[in-house]
Amino acid sequence: MPGRNQSCRDGGGAAATPIRNDQIEATFNDYDTYASAYDAGIENNVYNALHERPATLALVGDVGGRKVLDAGCGSGALSRALAAAGAAVTGVDLSTGLLAIARTRLGPDVPLIRADLNQRLPIRSSTFDVVVASLVMHYVHDWSRPLTEFRRVLVPGGCVVISTHHPFVDFRLAGEGDYLGTYEFTEEWVKSGETFHMKFWHRPLHAMFDAFTAAGFTVERVSEPRPGAAVRARSPEHFDLLSREAPFIFFTLRVRESASASWRG
Repeated sequence: MPGRNQSCRDGGGAAATPIRNDQIEATFNDYDTYASAYDAGIENNVYNALHERPATLALVGDVGGRKVLDAGCGSGALSRALAAAGAAVTGVDLSTGLLAIARTRLGPDVPLIRADLNQRLPIRSSTFDVVVASLVMHYVHDWSRPLTEFRRVLVPGGCVVISTHHPFVDFRLAGEGDYLGTYEFTEEWVKSGETFHMKFWHRPLHAMFDAFTAAGFTVERVSEPRPGAAVRARSPEHFDLLSREAPFIFFTLRVRESASASWRG
């Protein structure tokens, strides 16, 4: 996990510095403004391209011939990898700027939908075999709506793979001194000489599990992966850091049989 003046987790070479809400007046999480800078940062960086993305793909497993919803697809880097592995991918994101880059990256054949994960998705029920939410849930205050929607759009027996900020690391970075609370905190990202203000939600691990259970899921797997050989080859310093600290935590969820039966009526 990067320190307060090191590269941030999903910022791709950005400096991450905690800031206080009463110290600034800013627009937060403005991905449309810096979509190109963000995409350039995550394309081949250590945290996203060499660590989080391979770990997510490993948990998803064989997607050949399967329908996959990339929830919070951003600029489409993960969608491209899923499509290359044989999945029929649909991407959903709120940022028009990131979706425009995703369209260029993915071509015309991958459906891309502008939608808010805090709202009902414009997708038919029981459509997808897999839902992937890669580094998006830490932007969401109330997990009940997106998780309920993930369950709704899954076919019976489908699964969800989530990666998100590790709560213990966020607790330290936020500087609130409160691991057990659920609260908003902010960071500054500096990219290509520009400063962007980011806002995230910290929640403890038990709150994550509570949200999964309330939405009708069981947790099949929890992962805090160590870095792979590609990280070591690129940056021995990052390899050493990621071998000791987990910036992200990963979950594989499955709809409970009783919840699935109830949902189908």
